[in-house]
Amino acid sequence: MEYLDWIVLTLTIGGIVAYGSWQGKQAKQSLKGFLLADRELPWYHILLSVMATQASAITFLSAPGQAYTDGMRFVQFYLGLPIAMIVLSVTFIPHYYQLKVYTAYQFLEKRFDSKTRILTSLLFLIPRALSTGVTIAAPSIILSTLLGWDLTWTNAITAAIVTTYCILGGSKAISYTQMLQMSVVLAGMVMAGVLIIYKLPEEVGLKESLHIAGKMGKINLIDWKFDLNNRYNIWSGIIGGFFLQLSYFGTDQSQVQRYLSGKSLKESQMGLIMNGILKIPMQFFILGVGVMVFVFFQFNANPIHFNPAAQKAMEAPEYIAQYESLKTSLSKIQTDRATWQINYLNALEDHKTEAANKANLILKDFQKQEKDLRSQTKTLLKKADPTIAENDKDYVFIYYILHYLPKGLIGLLLAVILSAAMSSTASELNALGTITSIDLYRRFAPASKDQGHYLKMTKWFTFGWGVIAICIASIANLFENLIQLVNIIGSIFYGNVLGIFLLAFFFKYIKGKAVFYGAIITQILVILSFYLDLMSYLWLNVLGCVLVVVCAHVLSVFLKEKQTAP
Repeated sequence: MEYLDWIVLTLTIGGIVAYGSWQGKQAKQSLKGFLLADRELPWYHILLSVMATQASAITFLSAPGQAYTDGMRFVQFYLGLPIAMIVLSVTFIPHYYQLKVYTAYQFLEKRFDSKTRILTSLLFLIPRALSTGVTIAAPSIILSTLLGWDLTWTNAITAAIVTTYCILGGSKAISYTQMLQMSVVLAGMVMAGVLIIYKLPEEVGLKESLHIAGKMGKINLIDWKFDLNNRYNIWSGIIGGFFLQLSYFGTDQSQVQRYLSGKSLKESQMGLIMNGILKIPMQFFILGVGVMVFVFFQFNANPIHFNPAAQKAMEAPEYIAQYESLKTSLSKIQTDRATWQINYLNALEDHKTEAANKANLILKDFQKQEKDLRSQTKTLLKKADPTIAENDKDYVFIYYILHYLPKGLIGLLLAVILSAAMSSTASELNALGTITSIDLYRRFAPASKDQGHYLKMTKWFTFGWGVIAICIASIANLFENLIQLVNIIGSIFYGNVLGIFLLAFFFKYIKGKAVFYGAIITQILVILSFYLDLMSYLWLNVLGCVLVVVCAHVLSVFLKEKQTAP
């Protein structure tokens, strides 16, 4: 990195944090002010805050890499989102506003009992703590590898900055910070996308790029085949994705706390509905950037493995000969491929069908050869250093940024990645501190404690979770694809939590004890299903939700309780 990049990076991050912290200090120093920003945020704040919470650095690192290797089919993951937003707006949110709760789980004690509230809180804390660590680790692992930054210090500094403004300004600081962070993120991604097309050969524009991507199987938007083991098809996206998004936005405190800060029920509903409208186009664009990176590397050199740590491992004396041979073979393919891509486009322009078909067959053969070389590279890496992840998807986009973008813009794109990490982490730490304070600590604290005491303890719990997140981040390793890892963690727990809330809302005759034991049984069965790999992770959301509802109904037959629903 050049000095200009450091200046841009520092000023961008510093300016965002300073502005957010200043706005946060304007909030009343009360529990309501700290947790819910005095409930005075407009719908567009809700929109940007909700989007920023979901769109972590993992989104902007992993999603382009996912598209680079696997095409656009990941967008199907979000197809259930708009439906979920509508359902939440007319069911969950009115209940939360009517009861004037700080957390979603306060409602469960009113509806069931304290032990169900505590269990559900723990079912939230476990996956959220793990995913917070991953959220911090994702950019840190990659940036430390590519730029030589110390991993531990990168994790610590990122988490320390976020924890500081979370403690100083609470939800208001988070909201204003996220508004600026999302603006920087979207502007940076647009600039990156435009520059990719600008740097392509003169003969290749957007139309030609999309044509190449389509011929190479990267514009694979919809898969209609029903398959429980297929992670991304229209059925897993609409059904499994719906259950995941409904649970995430409806019961995950990191999201619930965002829209409970709205100045009215209508403003919160509007923020969520707009998120449902805009999220898919945004994700489509981010994946599209990844596809454009793929097209860019059809004409430009790229490494046989994007992770520098993997490259270094294979340069050991006993492996370097094979490694260099693989690199040489790939280099020849890349040189020849660039020529044939131009030949293919020229043949299309001149309406020479036979020549175009011949060129297309040659290009597909190049693609097959490259895939084989990369597979051999992963096999070699296993021998050289089995501790390094074979998968290098998460390094693709950052490699492009560091090697092909101009000075200054590199700093801006790094600021985009760190801003995204900070925005999501801030909401998660805020939620972790809130749940620990309100749903656990206050539940057992002496009744004599005032609001000031709980405000102080919330800040201390937020600090504690920041330390825990750093510890988790420090031991995190790349797991296939980071965006998938976060969604897998959520899917193991979210379906169960969603089912508990559905029981609370729609099955008034089901009591607390049946729900409590049903949730425990369900969680064991879901974890077992994941361990045995019985289905794709998105379907675990459906399984967990259905199981807890069924178990609670069965148990209610044998358990006799008296309880009045609110």
